[in-house]
Amino acid sequence: MKEIQNKTIKAIKEVVDALHINAYPEIIPILRRDPRIAVRKMAEGLEKKMVVLFNEKERIQKMKALEKGYYQSGIKLIGGIDEVGRGPLAGPVVTCVVVLKPDSQILYVNDSKKLSKKTRETLCQQLLNEVLDYEIGIVDNETIDSINILNATKKAMTDSVKALATQPDLLLLDAIHIDTHIPQKSIIHGDAICYCIGAASIIAKVYRDNMMQIYHEEYPEYGFDHNMGYGTAGHIEAIRKHGLTPIHRRSFVRNMGF
Repeated sequence: MKEIQNKTIKAIKEVVDALHINAYPEIIPILRRDPRIAVRKMAEGLEKKMVVLFNEKERIQKMKALEKGYYQSGIKLIGGIDEVGRGPLAGPVVTCVVVLKPDSQILYVNDSKKLSKKTRETLCQQLLNEVLDYEIGIVDNETIDSINILNATKKAMTDSVKALATQPDLLLLDAIHIDTHIPQKSIIHGDAICYCIGAASIIAKVYRDNMMQIYHEEYPEYGFDHNMGYGTAGHIEAIRKHGLTPIHRRSFVRNMGF
């Protein structure tokens, strides 16, 4: 890397762009000593990336702290549970229970609502490569209308836990309790502060979004491919124009005059 000072700025940028972040500490001092401002700015850019990475690793460690404490107390397997789709006017509520390897700590895992579609899909695949077991729970709109959304969410969660082939010793849930013999702990804002719950939220979100993409092909007028069944202005206008579909939640739109 010492020969880098003999390269053009364009050539140096190509070298820097190809580097793994582990190589940054070695090249940053070299870039900083270069007399060219553009090259020294590259060093500043790499330093900022290192700071961002360090902060992200720290955040993930904090998200893992609760689980780590349980593992140290003798718990062998932990199941994280979360739901997506409690608020939409159409479509099912979907839950996921995921039992991850205890040492799993994928960067950028977070509440799925805080992540872009592309990031969610990438993380979902990474998480599925590290699961010991997982199950999806789905409760349709008609059942939601019949038993209400809270009970439908609990049913989806309970169904997914029962379907697990690998039963965890403890369940961590996002601000909810379910009917199960497995010990459980409810954590407020769990998808943002607990790693395995955040992981479950990502997998559930990707799964439900894919379902809504399929519904969009059947009912293209409602924009399910982008509103995912939520009550956007465009979605509500489509209901006024075309009426309700078989996947709409009648109990949710009853007070809207439909």
